[in-house]
Amino acid sequence: MAAVFENPFELEKSVGRKLGPSDWLAIDQQRIDGFAEATGDHQWIHVDPERAKDGPFGTTIAHGYLTLSLVNLFLPQILEVRGISMGVNYGADRVRFPAPVPVGSRVRGVGEVLEVERTKDGGIQAKVRVSVEVEGADRPGCVIDTISRYYPETTT
Repeated sequence: MAAVFENPFELEKSVGRKLGPSDWLAIDQQRIDGFAEATGDHQWIHVDPERAKDGPFGTTIAHGYLTLSLVNLFLPQILEVRGISMGVNYGADRVRFPAPVPVGSRVRGVGEVLEVERTKDGGIQAKVRVSVEVEGADRPGCVIDTISRYYPETTT
């Protein structure tokens, strides 16, 4: 369930707050193959189940960037900021892929608010660390420090 902030300024009091978890999402071969098609990354560890059986992971694994892209699905499930005219993805400070995400596994997002500051243009910038947990694994499949900007609603 998403942590709800009634306006972006409420984020300023949330540093250190844990967020999530999101819903679980199954990683199947169809999703992996679709990502390979979209990106042109057809490396056998992702798209060749027969060859991957004898590979380092014993099965196909999700692309690291596929796992990273799921953060865009998980973020709204763990964080909702109301009272805004616009929210934008501003970037990321750090991305890591500590563990593979095998086909057939389930993943979910959990987060923590790391930093919040006001921007010169009147917005609120929040840095949120999102970890993509792999069910039953000791380490996450991806950890990213996201940076989002939220602009308060204006009254005219």
